[in-house]
Amino acid sequence: MNTIAEHIADFLKEYPPFNHLTFQELSEIATSIRVVNLEKHKVLFQINDVLHDSFYVVASGVINLSVIADAEETLLNKCHEGDIFGLRPFFAKNNYMMTAKAREESIIYAIPIATFRPFVANNSEVLNFLLESFATNTRNPKDKENLNGKLISDNVFYSDQHSEMQYFQSLSYNNSPLITTKNAIVQDVAQLMTETLMNNIIVCDNTIPIGIVTDTDMRSKIATGRFPITISVDKIMSSPVITVLENVSLAEAQLLMLKHNVTHLCATQDGTNKSSIKGVISERDLIVAQASNPGVLIKEIKRSQAPKDLKQIRERLSDLIQNSIHKNIPLSHVNNIASEINMAIIKRSVELSILDLGSPPARFAWLSIGSQGRKEQLLLTDQDSILIFEDVTPDKYRDVKDYFLKLGKKTTATLEKVGYELCPNGHMGSNMLWCKSLTDWTKQYNSWMNTPGENSNDLSSIFFDYEIAFGEEKIEEAIGNVIFKNVQNNTLFFDFLGNDALKKNAPLSFFKKFIVEEDGLNKDKFDIKTRALMPLIDGARLFILNYNVKGINNTYLRFKQLAITDAKNSEIYLNCAEAFLTLSKFRALEGLKNDNSGQFINLNELSKIDKEKLKNAFAPMKELEELIKSKFQLTQFS
Repeated sequence: MNTIAEHIADFLKEYPPFNHLTFQELSEIATSIRVVNLEKHKVLFQINDVLHDSFYVVASGVINLSVIADAEETLLNKCHEGDIFGLRPFFAKNNYMMTAKAREESIIYAIPIATFRPFVANNSEVLNFLLESFATNTRNPKDKENLNGKLISDNVFYSDQHSEMQYFQSLSYNNSPLITTKNAIVQDVAQLMTETLMNNIIVCDNTIPIGIVTDTDMRSKIATGRFPITISVDKIMSSPVITVLENVSLAEAQLLMLKHNVTHLCATQDGTNKSSIKGVISERDLIVAQASNPGVLIKEIKRSQAPKDLKQIRERLSDLIQNSIHKNIPLSHVNNIASEINMAIIKRSVELSILDLGSPPARFAWLSIGSQGRKEQLLLTDQDSILIFEDVTPDKYRDVKDYFLKLGKKTTATLEKVGYELCPNGHMGSNMLWCKSLTDWTKQYNSWMNTPGENSNDLSSIFFDYEIAFGEEKIEEAIGNVIFKNVQNNTLFFDFLGNDALKKNAPLSFFKKFIVEEDGLNKDKFDIKTRALMPLIDGARLFILNYNVKGINNTYLRFKQLAITDAKNSEIYLNCAEAFLTLSKFRALEGLKNDNSGQFINLNELSKIDKEKLKNAFAPMKELEELIKSKFQLTQFS
């Protein structure tokens, strides 16, 4: 055996499935292998090319595998050293269904199928590896933790128009991330990454993630000479990191990567960047979990040109929500996905309005408030929004406000056509009361919070649940700063909110019977929104503001965070969190069944077991009520 063949055999034995072969077998294969040198951007094969007589292993460099849909290239995977690709000739007769292109100068080993096939037939482990991987698009199916030698399937059907997002697949990722401190030297960090075969390292303050360094950072910032290798790692890290809960679903992770244009996510204890790191999710983890693009709805929304296009997408989302609930997918996952799609629809609606009206005369932010601001809008409920534009000179104010009122009216009209009803209380950016400058909004919040009794008629707690859908994030941050400045030692405001949270009608009578509507269209039905969900929503908001916790608007996540912040009452908060999910699921099922908001439950259609489950979910409400009474001075507004 010549020296080159021996070198190739030594290389292959480190990676599956070649590690299941003897060195003699590998040596025999290696003598027939052809070495292919690919320059940067050179194509090895592309979609519809006739199948080659070989499959391929990356010896060095990076190979991108991609497909084309609607004239848009979508990257399916990046193949690194030891990765196998181009297996289609083993199992199929039709042409290639993806393109393989060198991302950088690369060396590829072309292994003749005719030479390799006998070893496959005589080795069940090799055959099973190839078959299972080709069929399921996964990394080594026998070794889910193996980061080397993944096999990339060519068994991909990609249709941007018809592929269905499989939203809620579970996601496997690295639960033992590599960690360093911000003062560590880049050279030492690079050595550590090399020794552990990791392509990323998390920079932490104690156990709190504050940044991430990837092999891309090392190449683009160190190898290019932009920074010396002797500097501290915080000089080249990407910060802040995007964080998620440990049990994040595949789709949630994919949508967050799309939204924030990042390649890694940090899983933390409570899903924020204020708690301990628990794992790292990479693009590669997502691609291995699912080769097809799960962001298809987001992409279709971005391409939509009319309300009818957005309506069709929203209807598809409703079907997916219903299917997911019936499959008992955790409602927290369903909420997150629905929220991202809903928010994308709102954003596109604003964009379509701008395309019609022309460029805005000032920077602005469109904030969703209420259920969408809390990321709890599973169903097609009514619209709630506010519009905030930056301060302009007095001579321009009238024209600027006139533009944004027109923008608000066009946007809310589009959303109404999609299926979101207009807010009956007029809490929308199209209303001149809720479309105004940052200074005017600052005065509004100051007035609400410092003299709540005088402004109780127009003070709605939903204005404290908001999420930016479009525009300048700094404007949203400015509103947040106003709110949290005003909560400091503001006993009057919390007196008002506390009393408001306790004013909701009880769900059960003294004799533990459901209290139902006595007249009207919903006679004899149970109002699950007002009598069960709102007390929990109001209570979570009250405590999260009181503990000065920023950036968490979702009721379920608020209770989970409160369990950490106020540990002595953690059991109450955790019970409330679970009760909220249970009640939300009852409402969602009712709404999906009747194609409405699900606010009123027909108790006659519930089984005895479901009625008991519903009643059991009310129990934490009483504990929360007692906690509110003991925590706040509920005197002036009682």
